[in-house]
Amino acid sequence: MKKKKPRKDCSQKKTYKGIVDVTRSGMAFVAVEGLPSDIMVKQKNLNTALDGDEVLVDVIRQGKGPGRMEGFITDVLKRKKTEFTGTIQLSKTFAFLVPEKGAGVPDIYIPENSLKEAKDGDKAVVRIVAWGEKTRKPVGEIVEILDASDANDLAMKEILVESGFPLHYPDEVLEELATIKENITAEEVGKRKDFRKILTFTIDPVDAKDFDDALSIRRLKNGLLEIGVHIADVSHYVEPLTALDKEAEKRATSVYLPDRVLPMLPEKISNELCSLRPHEDKLTFSAVFQINDKAEVKQYWLGRTVIHSAHRFTYEEVQEVIEKGEGPYDQEVLLLNNLAQTMRRKRFKDGAINFSSQEVRFQLDESGKPIGVTIKESKEAHQLIEEFMLLANRTVAEYVSKQKVNKNPVPFPYRVHDTPDEEKMHVFAVFASKFGYKFDVNSPETIAASFNKMLQLVQGKPEQHVLETLGIRTMAKAAYTTENIGHYGLGFMHYCHFTSPIRRYPDVLVHRILAQCLAEDIKVDKQLEKRCKHSSEMERKAMDAERAGNKYKQVEYMQQFIGETFEAVVSGVAHFGFWAETVEAKCEGLISIHNLSEDFRHSEAEYALVGMQTGRRIRIGDRVTIQVVAASLAKRQLDYDLVETEAEDAGGKRPSKRRSAEMPREGVSTKNVTMPDREAKQKNTGKQGSRGRKPAADAKPATRKKKK
Repeated sequence: MKKKKPRKDCSQKKTYKGIVDVTRSGMAFVAVEGLPSDIMVKQKNLNTALDGDEVLVDVIRQGKGPGRMEGFITDVLKRKKTEFTGTIQLSKTFAFLVPEKGAGVPDIYIPENSLKEAKDGDKAVVRIVAWGEKTRKPVGEIVEILDASDANDLAMKEILVESGFPLHYPDEVLEELATIKENITAEEVGKRKDFRKILTFTIDPVDAKDFDDALSIRRLKNGLLEIGVHIADVSHYVEPLTALDKEAEKRATSVYLPDRVLPMLPEKISNELCSLRPHEDKLTFSAVFQINDKAEVKQYWLGRTVIHSAHRFTYEEVQEVIEKGEGPYDQEVLLLNNLAQTMRRKRFKDGAINFSSQEVRFQLDESGKPIGVTIKESKEAHQLIEEFMLLANRTVAEYVSKQKVNKNPVPFPYRVHDTPDEEKMHVFAVFASKFGYKFDVNSPETIAASFNKMLQLVQGKPEQHVLETLGIRTMAKAAYTTENIGHYGLGFMHYCHFTSPIRRYPDVLVHRILAQCLAEDIKVDKQLEKRCKHSSEMERKAMDAERAGNKYKQVEYMQQFIGETFEAVVSGVAHFGFWAETVEAKCEGLISIHNLSEDFRHSEAEYALVGMQTGRRIRIGDRVTIQVVAASLAKRQLDYDLVETEAEDAGGKRPSKRRSAEMPREGVSTKNVTMPDREAKQKNTGKQGSRGRKPAADAKPATRKKKK
């Protein structure tokens, strides 16, 4: 894209690189790392930039005093997204895609040769292929014509496209994929340690299709147990700078919606070549440990291997073996479980925070419609896999941290988690003290110890839900970076993601760098920090998409209950109302402050709304009765009313009738929202689990996604 000259000269022109944030009014602000304030850009000076794009911006007016600088965007370096959904408006020889309302993109021109078989009024996905000085409007091509009669499929695809995840792989990726050889040669096996005759099995969710980790176990002559953690060797098939690699890096992660998975890698790789399916030889990258019966690691080995899985377990099957003490490979399963539970106890003793975890998933019929809800808690079968994956991830990170290149540490994509924000922690400690729980906030270590003591004492008590929920929200977010600050939530000094390269790009990078370290042939990647930052951003986008998909299912499920009442728990408060989550189905809706029987003020310190006349408090964690009054699939929004009894209404008044009121909705920026861990635009999120996803604790072990 050619640069345009700024419309106003500046004697000392400065150019910056940053990310565009376009407001609903069309005004934009470019966030530049290192600058104290954003650079304002008027709509006429956007120069084709869209929300989230990485751009170059020239400063055309310096800010006076505290005022903002004003800029002109000269170039778009990287599009946040290139695909958009909308409605086709067809003419004789061309068409326009009219994007969905609020997309912030102009109509996209589609020439006749790119129309495929689109008809007027069709819903479609269009990819922008050109937009510069010579094209006033973006030029696009149709990627897919959507079936408007399948509302669920249409909604899920729109969510993915909105989040910046392409629905299809480029032609060059598919062409490259076709050239990959599927057979494992004797020459390749000769380069690896052969584990095919050692008992190996996988443990995954019942609906998983991509099995990216397996465990092997045998007793050695020295009396120690040899436990192998074997991970799909994606880096063998996906080589640097290939079309496959570039597409995987761009996506950075698989996306899990309630009824589907959008894989980071094409299914031929994710579900076939690399998936550790039973009774097939597979190439793996492994961490192999010699462990005594006290779960102490005496030595380890890292390297490439070949395995042959003897059995494919589901979590439910392993849990049954653990509980009954019998079943397939029962002795090995029970031995692994004892080791895992010992490691788990030691981990919490050493400072890891023991948040409980719960997974909520919708039961869907053949058309994808939710017909029920299943709540699953993390059991010993999940913890068995979790502990050995944590061990492998930590060991790989520790090994690489000790390697040097030119007398400097090897650049490496660590998975880090910072200590809690001091201000959030103080507010939470004051709140917890009202229930009798004391917090020592003098150091990160004492905070972790206080959390674990509270989490143990609060089990089964009325305040358990609120304190666990708010405790999680005080935590920082985990991220990828080359700057190793450790992982606070797990209590590890060194940690990385090694165990899921099928669905996470940082794991692929970890495999490549580990291979270089083992071969003593390290090639420094100067772009690694940038890749880490991109992976962290795409992880957040994937989580946003997953929340949106789950919210859609919540709304769809609750549509059948309009007018009915449910027991609920207050899950968030703001100056304009509060959110309540139904106890059984975990579906969250908003109760407007306008529909309450008295005026309320928002108290951030108490995580509550406080009645102006009565002093009555509506706090996070309170049990309430709600009535479902509206369920909008288009907005992915549930509206509830509070059902108040005369005893609850201190003024003796009946609840006020519902009346329409303008108030912030999902996706609109708000202030004073007592939800420290989530943006206002994420406030109506659910806690549904993902299909085919392996549970694993992270910075926030009790969050739905459990990403470490």
